Amino acid sequence: MTEVDTPREWARHWQYAELPGLDLLRARYVRHTFPRHSHEGYVFGAVTSGVEDVGLPGGTVHAEPGTVVMINPEVPHSARAGVPEGWVYATLYPSARAVNDIAAELTGARGTVGFTETAVPDPYAAGLITQVHRAAEQGNALAADSVLRVLVARLLEHHGGVPARAATHSAGARDAARARAALEERMERPPTLEALAAELGTSPFALLRAFRKRYGMPPHTWLTDARVRRARRLLDAGSAPAEAAAAVGFTDQPHLNRHFTRIVGVPPGAYRRERARTYKTAGTTSP
Repeated sequence: MTEVDTPREWARHWQYAELPGLDLLRARYVRHTFPRHSHEGYVFGAVTSGVEDVGLPGGTVHAEPGTVVMINPEVPHSARAGVPEGWVYATLYPSARAVNDIAAELTGARGTVGFTETAVPDPYAAGLITQVHRAAEQGNALAADSVLRVLVARLLEHHGGVPARAATHSAGARDAARARAALEERMERPPTLEALAAELGTSPFALLRAFRKRYGMPPHTWLTDARVRRARRLLDAGSAPAEAAAAVGFTDQPHLNRHFTRIVGVPPGAYRRERARTYKTAGTTSP
């Protein structure tokens, strides 16, 4: 088939050694869909062609070129193509610490900041996102760092606020938090929903409802996301994909490959190679 009939998918997910606390993703996706998941840090995305449909708790956002998507930490979301030809985009994943440090420089106040809007038409800010990518790819640390700070300052000025926090005082919210802690602790061999509910002194359906309300996804979906997060940290530290798969509770490496690719956007092997390249570029030995 021709490129027009079936556009080619490609992706690069990487780190730039000179900007710690930042992941970068440039990609074109057509058939690929991201399942519901969340990030420990922030997401700033800019579509350069096509349309990305981002599923958020408040509904679906149709991100067209010139739109900036902002997602706060731990906000569940999904993504898929909004048009048959898919979408091309540049995304930045700064850590919570990186964004909050910039906010503290600007305001002098310490604490967690957030964004009150999830998608805004802002071609200038969208251009800044692609400029950060371009500067990082060219090895221009001064430009990449400078433009990133200008971007975050602009987004905070126009769309910043204090993120809403989930209520934690109800019994259901407390049960959900305890269930999450139990799943994190026993990630390799998690209990069934019935067993977990019995441990917490509640019913399976009550726990399921409370967990979904608190974290935006059911326990089994959250656990898959958490396993992929931990696998990323193991790959960052130098583990092989097969070792990471076993360590986080996936039955085998193909199981890790499937979920990792769906959530991160690239296979674990490609992710690990980019990490190794980052360490080499930085003049250090890959761990």
